[in-house]
Amino acid sequence: MTEAPAFAELTTMRVGGVPKNLIAPEDPAALVAAAREVWASGEPWLLLGGGSNTVASDDGFEGTVIHVVTRGIDRVDAPSGRVRLRVQAGEPWDEVVALTVRNGWSGIEALSGIPGSTGAAPTQNIGAYGQELESSLVGVDFLDASTGDIMRLSRSELELGYRTSVLKRGRLGVVLAVELELSDDTVPGGVGAPLSAPVAYAQLADSLSVPVGSRVPVAELRRAVLALRASKGMVLDPDDPDSVSSGSFFTNPILSESFARSLPTNAPRWPVTPPEPDLVIGIPAGGVHPLDIPPLAGGPYDVKLSAAWLIENAGIRRGFALPGSGAAISSKHTLAIVNRGHATAADVAQLASFVQARVQADFGVLLRPEPVLVGLSL
Repeated sequence: MTEAPAFAELTTMRVGGVPKNLIAPEDPAALVAAAREVWASGEPWLLLGGGSNTVASDDGFEGTVIHVVTRGIDRVDAPSGRVRLRVQAGEPWDEVVALTVRNGWSGIEALSGIPGSTGAAPTQNIGAYGQELESSLVGVDFLDASTGDIMRLSRSELELGYRTSVLKRGRLGVVLAVELELSDDTVPGGVGAPLSAPVAYAQLADSLSVPVGSRVPVAELRRAVLALRASKGMVLDPDDPDSVSSGSFFTNPILSESFARSLPTNAPRWPVTPPEPDLVIGIPAGGVHPLDIPPLAGGPYDVKLSAAWLIENAGIRRGFALPGSGAAISSKHTLAIVNRGHATAADVAQLASFVQARVQADFGVLLRPEPVLVGLSL
């Protein structure tokens, strides 16, 4: 055990008190041994990576924080034209992305600039600008808290979804390493820069001046993503007070299509499970018996709404703060709550609750927080 620093020193929101204990083994074997010892003790424990998705109480934590800081990246066998990397959980995520871009490997370049550690990435299936980790994830090495065993969890076993996974929904343990599979478009002696995966997000395509679906050099796409994130205060920058946050504080709600129809017509919405496309049936000369016609697809489907639109149209603008509070809505991006330099965790929670209440009162939608809240409730 080491003398524990405050959560304010360990998280990007820079709030939170001192945990009772903290361990930070730098060796994977030591991490496994230490975690097993903590679990055997029966005391409360908390897993912490880069601290970019955690907001902890001003009272700290009455237990042991397992701080994952193990580093290392190994290349492993992969099919032809592909690259597989085994990344230790404590590797900073954006350094992994930068490495892949330098080598001309594509698949995670649109996830540039996302803070935090690699081990946390599959927990909430990180995504940005039309790309999600799921598309490049092979599996993880996982230390199971219920058994103490090390096991392999495949992508399908992780049950990944929009900002979620089986790990976020209650399967306890420690991600030890993450295996990624990327496309290798580099050709020895070839001409031209390696290309990205197809650009799948309109705003990113616009910034690159290309149509959606285009492929551009991976380094060019990374630069564009970092510029877009910086314009929203979503890149850690000591000179930008809007970057002192936990990123997007609320997830985009996914609700039924029928409920979405009750919202104003200009509310952005995207089908999550869209209806089946029209079916074209060839009609033979003799006609078609009714029993030969396949049934039409039907039933309800879900849509994803814009949390930012809901917040803004509930009357909460960029830069908004409650009187006397050290927390505020980012001046660049309404989804982020920022620490203006003197915020407490209570300030952050109070502002988040206020946003929730306004959106629920105006639209009947309860926004869900994206960060892990330690000792706080909304």
